[in-house]
Amino acid sequence: MADPIQIGIVAGEKSGDILGAGLIAALQARHPDAEFVGIGGPDMEALGCRSLFPMERLSVMGFVEPLGRLPELLRIKRKLESYFKARPPSVYIGIDSPDFNLRVEEALRSQDIATVHYVSPSVWAYRKSRIYKIKRAVDLMLTLFPFENAIYDEFEIPATCIGHPLADQIGFEDKTAGARLSLGLSDSAQVVSLLPGSRASEIDRLAPIFFAGATNALRSMPQLKFLIPFSGNQSRICIERALGRCSIFLGEQFRLVENSQQALAAADFTVMASGTATLEAMLLRKPMAVFYRLAPITHLIASRIVDVPHIALPNLLAGERLVSEYIQSEVTEAAVEEQILNFFSDPDAFKDALRQFDHLHRGLRKDASDAAAVAVMNLIQDRVF
Repeated sequence: MADPIQIGIVAGEKSGDILGAGLIAALQARHPDAEFVGIGGPDMEALGCRSLFPMERLSVMGFVEPLGRLPELLRIKRKLESYFKARPPSVYIGIDSPDFNLRVEEALRSQDIATVHYVSPSVWAYRKSRIYKIKRAVDLMLTLFPFENAIYDEFEIPATCIGHPLADQIGFEDKTAGARLSLGLSDSAQVVSLLPGSRASEIDRLAPIFFAGATNALRSMPQLKFLIPFSGNQSRICIERALGRCSIFLGEQFRLVENSQQALAAADFTVMASGTATLEAMLLRKPMAVFYRLAPITHLIASRIVDVPHIALPNLLAGERLVSEYIQSEVTEAAVEEQILNFFSDPDAFKDALRQFDHLHRGLRKDASDAAAVAVMNLIQDRVF
């Protein structure tokens, strides 16, 4: 009897854990005895992935912020590489976290271990010279968005666009009524969701501004209700701290919601940090305003090397500005208040954007986890034969 397929797989944060779990499930459907080991969160571990280190130790972002954690990250990298070199897997799959995973992938590929990187780094936006490192590090790049493949084609790096799992998960039906029913909100309520991010650094920078802008909007529209999702205990603590600083008490007008998709689905309008949540809001057909604010030193570096026309995923996918974006010094409580009040004064202004959201959704629906599993198994089989 053939030995079970051994798959190394590493995710560095919650979104990667979700993607990893979807891929593991799709691979298990083909090979129920496949074994998974690396680094994962609760979703991957629930499917049997053995995590050699806590995933939270890799969860760090920015250009400057990782420096304080560099010794630990290097130690984890060395131990992972040693583990997989001693026990070569059929394939190593690095999910996002490119600064960490690409280094591991390059080291393992030099030992003739097949490597896949799942989620393209933003090489088309900044640090374009990384394309040469990617070419050395990966046998296959799995991209989520069609526009990402052009640079891989140019440099002859095998890449497959698998679409986005969220586009598969979220259907085309309007989920507003069901979400409101589950939250005890009336159909006629005027609801705004506030999403200042999932990381503590994001929340600390954006939440006070979001909450102050929301409070200001209440002066003109006292009937407004605000839903604030959180992604875990640390996120909740940071949000509650910011609410306290704004003298906001949880109750009828400001509510914490554990499920971000539920909070988005129930809302008429959302004010949110730039990131994957903007894609989720687009797939739910929700008008939005997007805000992006980095630590000052990180922004100083980013402003010199990032070259993108937009920051919000709906705008990047469409190639035009469908939703409003605010960056760094533009991120003010006045801007938050203005966006909320402007929406409720003219909701129909978003009709064209919502039609575009539908078109983009259909283009991203490719059964992503299954497509990723097929691509991974094809790579393994090509290496065997």
